[in-house]
Amino acid sequence: MSELRYAIIGAGPSGLSAARALQKAGIAFDGYEASRGVGGLWDIENPRSTMYESAHLISSRTTTEFAEFPMDTQADYPSHRTLIRYFRDFANRFGLTGRFRFDTKVTSLEESDEGGWMLRADGPDGALAERYDGVILANGTLAEPNVPTFRGEFAGELLHTSAYKSAAQLTGKRVLIIGAGNSGCDIAVDAVHHAASVDMSVRRGYYFVPRYLFGRPSDTLNQGRPLPARLKQFVDKRVLRAFTGDPVRFGFPKPDYKLYESHPIVNTLILNHLGQGDLAIRPDIDRFDGRTVHFRDGSSGEYDLVLLATGYTLDYPFVERDALHWNGWSPKLFLNVFPPSFNGLYVMGMIEASGIGWQGRYEQAELIAEYLAALERDPAAAAAFRERVAGEPWPDLTGGYKYLGLERMSYYVNKDAYRRAVRAAAAGLRGGSSAPDGGRGIRSARRSKKVPA
Repeated sequence: MSELRYAIIGAGPSGLSAARALQKAGIAFDGYEASRGVGGLWDIENPRSTMYESAHLISSRTTTEFAEFPMDTQADYPSHRTLIRYFRDFANRFGLTGRFRFDTKVTSLEESDEGGWMLRADGPDGALAERYDGVILANGTLAEPNVPTFRGEFAGELLHTSAYKSAAQLTGKRVLIIGAGNSGCDIAVDAVHHAASVDMSVRRGYYFVPRYLFGRPSDTLNQGRPLPARLKQFVDKRVLRAFTGDPVRFGFPKPDYKLYESHPIVNTLILNHLGQGDLAIRPDIDRFDGRTVHFRDGSSGEYDLVLLATGYTLDYPFVERDALHWNGWSPKLFLNVFPPSFNGLYVMGMIEASGIGWQGRYEQAELIAEYLAALERDPAAAAAFRERVAGEPWPDLTGGYKYLGLERMSYYVNKDAYRRAVRAAAAGLRGGSSAPDGGRGIRSARRSKKVPA
């Protein structure tokens, strides 16, 4: 029987995770990346990158890095410059760079008459077509801007944060930022030092988490000992109130949800600037009228630049939506990875979770590798895994939290619940006792190749 071969689309953190896991499992693959090199959105010169000059990690280094490749920096929250170097070093250290075809954009995936998928792409040498037994989609979740519609027309400059690169774009302008996610708050802090004025329009309240608590990165506290959801919400809400105060007094609406039911804002500098009067909070938008923006409370303001910090929408443009079992805002996948039809497509990185880091994504890649190894070397184990997905309730990935019913939360998971479920599924494929079914009926997928570490 000929060796099975797979494609990986994307060379960002998720694509590199998939490449490393398949490499270690001795599984043949080719990688495709539309940009010039590895790093994905962390390469600010990548045309699809949504990075900006002041961007840093919002999770700390030790909770984010790959376990087998610690970051070569002492910074707790390194910048995008450090991170693109890190990914390039990671790819070079494990010989992954040469496994990708760069400047090669995948244009379509179609089921092949011979089984598997026909991948078509445009590269430096023109169009190409290759058949693969399966394809791992790792093209990222933060590339396609979510651009809402508004009543009226704005006569000034209207930009999504994906087009924001440098604070120089704000110099001397009256700026309105719509939305207050982590990027919106970062840019607002940039703006107070360059813009003529800065306002933020928000629809709901937010919880603000300082980067440091008790002298340590806040996400390193209580590691490995997760509290029940209600207890953690009770304790952490009071800790945050003691360290940051009540954001309502700075002009934000009172949150209509509990802590951790939406992604918190890891930026308290925004509260400092609000306290200093450097910017102001405005209500939701009613309509545009020239350079005048009218708000829902009847007030208005004059602006030169409106910046949409309205997030991103999932986008897998090269494959039909039915193939990924789309259900509303996002595909419905087992563990956010496997289409329930098991059609040879696998999705990497379609998870948002506070603190899951790249190691959490690497564990996701290890699970894919376990399944692909079983397909080739232990078909009975792969079949038992598919039967379990089809016949048993899927694991609860919420960790007990009631996430907001928003598009950006449709693929949100609790990091502890998710990593437990992924590890259990991988153990089941190996026949491990920690599988949800105790490993019954799932034989070990023995690997026939060794790959140097």
